Amino acid sequence: MSLRDAIDNFYEPLVAEAIEETRQNSDSQDYLEDVMCVALNRLPAKYYRHSVDMMFYLADGELDTMKKNALTAVREAREFVRSHQRD
Repeated sequence: MSLRDAIDNFYEPLVAEAIEETRQNSDSQDYLEDVMCVALNRLPAKYYRHSVDMMFYLADGELDTMKKNALTAVREAREFVRSHQRD
């Protein structure tokens, strides 16, 4: 296992979840991947090695705030990607 495989960003699954919540039938895979990249770039990185550790160190209410931030970032990213699409 490489070092890169041992470390994860806590926001990645939250953003993926927010994308699924807002998914529309017309969304292409390329569009959703662009949305994910833009949304993640707008959020702070929260790296961890073990998800149990991350949950232990989160302050009360922090997970809810992070989920809301992820959803906001996805909504903004959808608009950004939609308005910057190439033909």
